[in-house]
Amino acid sequence: MRQPSAGLGLGLALLSAVTFATSGTFARSLIDAGWSAESAVIARVGIAALVLAIPAALSLRGRWHVLRRNLAAIGVFGLLGVATAQVCFFNAVRYLPVGVALLLEYLGIILVVVWMWLVHGQRPRRLTVAGSVAALAGLVFVLDLNGAGRLDPVGVLWGLGAAVGLAGYFVLAGRVDEGLPSVAMASGGMAVGAAVLLLFGVVGVLPLRATFGEVTFAGQHTSWLVPIAGLSLVAAVVAYLAGIAGARILGARLASFVGLTEVMFAVLIAWLVLGELPAVVQLLGGALIVSGVALVRIDELRAPRAEDRPEPRPTEPALP
Repeated sequence: MRQPSAGLGLGLALLSAVTFATSGTFARSLIDAGWSAESAVIARVGIAALVLAIPAALSLRGRWHVLRRNLAAIGVFGLLGVATAQVCFFNAVRYLPVGVALLLEYLGIILVVVWMWLVHGQRPRRLTVAGSVAALAGLVFVLDLNGAGRLDPVGVLWGLGAAVGLAGYFVLAGRVDEGLPSVAMASGGMAVGAAVLLLFGVVGVLPLRATFGEVTFAGQHTSWLVPIAGLSLVAAVVAYLAGIAGARILGARLASFVGLTEVMFAVLIAWLVLGELPAVVQLLGGALIVSGVALVRIDELRAPRAEDRPEPRPTEPALP
């Protein structure tokens, strides 16, 4: 049987990055119309979990014992890698340009380096250290503390919270049972995330607000269903399925490296649709962050690990 080409894998990985990058733009139109970030996340991951439930069930091929023994891992993944990452990112979008919020979230990859060093004693190599320093220097430029483009500190804190969620996503996904298909992990995690957020909203711990009239998207008045469909079907279902398929062809590490283009696509989409463009100094900082994260990824690619598994994981940060 003919093996899929690397070109097809690259195309799928890029499709995943582009579709993931639309999430902040779709969410902004809902939040500006009165939706709470939590409601937007529930709609996104809840609908996506339902759509992916059938492919997830088929991927298990009746091996329900695999799902049962991974319930705890899926639960923590849903709480941290899905719910926390996405709620923090969508709240960051309330105060910050979409591209800046995503750059802050991607600092989570650097947090993974720190976690693996402090907890597991895996001292980072020189290239990883250089990448981490570049990313932190980029963060200083992105924050632009003394410039006209100074960022709202509340939004920065939400963005850093999203980075913690993204770090949890990578750490947890990397420890998943190799017998659990990636699509089942994704669907289960999103279902848990949606259910927990909905429960917290019902008891009053989290704000649940939604409007069901017209919203403004790309400068046009349209139904609220348009951004909801975009968030759940484009930025979640298509993004996850394309990412999983691309990772199966390219391998998890190379696919996640290609996934770094999500930052570039997010800035471009926010500029074209919302008219948002960070200041020059923030663009410079963004370039440093992306370069730093890329150095960390290159270091990973150069040093194969024993724990690499044939079953790849999804390549998104926590459904931005």
